Amino acid sequence: MQFDSDIMAIMEQAEEGVQPRFREIERTIDHNQWKVIAAFQNQGISDYHFASSTGYGYNDRGRELLDLVYAEVFGAEAALVRPHFVSGTHTIGTALFGVLRPGDELLYITGKPYDTLHKVIGKPGDGTGSLQDFGIGYREVPLLADGSLDEAGIRAAITPKTKVIGIQRSRGYDWRASFTVAAIGEMVELVKSIRSDLIVFVDNCYGEFTERLEPNQVGADLIAGSLIKNPGGGLAASGGYIAGRKELVEMAAYRLTAPGIGGEVGAMLGTTRSLYQGLFLAPHLVGQAVKGSVVAAAVFERLGFKTRPRPEDPRTDLIQAIEFTSAEHLITFVQGVQRASAVDAHVTPEPWDMPGYEHPVIMAAGTFIQGGSLELSADAPIREPYIAYMQGGLTYSHCKLGVLTALQHMKERGLL
Repeated sequence: MQFDSDIMAIMEQAEEGVQPRFREIERTIDHNQWKVIAAFQNQGISDYHFASSTGYGYNDRGRELLDLVYAEVFGAEAALVRPHFVSGTHTIGTALFGVLRPGDELLYITGKPYDTLHKVIGKPGDGTGSLQDFGIGYREVPLLADGSLDEAGIRAAITPKTKVIGIQRSRGYDWRASFTVAAIGEMVELVKSIRSDLIVFVDNCYGEFTERLEPNQVGADLIAGSLIKNPGGGLAASGGYIAGRKELVEMAAYRLTAPGIGGEVGAMLGTTRSLYQGLFLAPHLVGQAVKGSVVAAAVFERLGFKTRPRPEDPRTDLIQAIEFTSAEHLITFVQGVQRASAVDAHVTPEPWDMPGYEHPVIMAAGTFIQGGSLELSADAPIREPYIAYMQGGLTYSHCKLGVLTALQHMKERGLL
């Protein structure tokens, strides 16, 4: 592909400047890759564990060991890994419904959660089967203006009814820093100092393998995420995982299937090999995507755009936020990312009223797995400020191509 010489020069300068960050990312890749391999070895994974199961899926040893591998990798007592979860929202909803009961309260301490969770929380008596429809209370403590926790607000908000503390690791559609694992550890310490029986739940989507530790390893009681994001390694066609304290994971399993059945059943229907292999590949592929986010930040910062994180900032998820000056800038950027796809490059995305979102959303998603966020994609709600969220890229080369193609498209439209 041909790009203007000035665009290529900016990319080359940006790449040169981020080499120290790339070396740090490579060391994280090594650590996490070796951790995953050690878990495979410790659980004695063999070829016959990849066999399919049907019907009830009783005695599916491959499925059982996959749960144990995930538990070890994430530093948890237990895990539930299934292709039956249809999305990250479904997985998170299962975890929350599993541990909350009528009269309990869910308190998010990281402000308003991601848009798709709003319908899961719902409103009292909404008739949709939401948390509040079942008499489960919900409140949230907004973050302070600088994106940090409102510690005084949290202390004041926790009541005897509060049972679960919700933390969203990733920024979602907010212009804030995502929370590092160390910061999550400090949150756990804070809420446990207020009431030791509180259950700390972390939405871990987009964060897996970006750091050396995961939230369970700093005290989180329960975490959840999607397999078509980081841990599926680009191979998982569907699914999610829940990991944490054994009794809490079991309660979530009862919600996924039925009380008394839990995680003892669930035919894998030929997905087991891809879930194992995807997890094996995940540390490397996540590292490729993180490199892509770093160079994207470096390029757009050189062009005068605001980026978050900045190139030198610590990374705790895949997401790179870039602030544009108009809806036209934003839409053109997302359409440019789509042009760089291997799949559906000929398609021009347009904003639309996507289910679960409160504003029209535009998404570039030329992916092999529909909605696969570890693959190169970009999306944005069409609202001020005009911020695009770029994430993923199974290879660094594809990330780089996405940035270059988006810039070329913007220049052709007279927006650079």
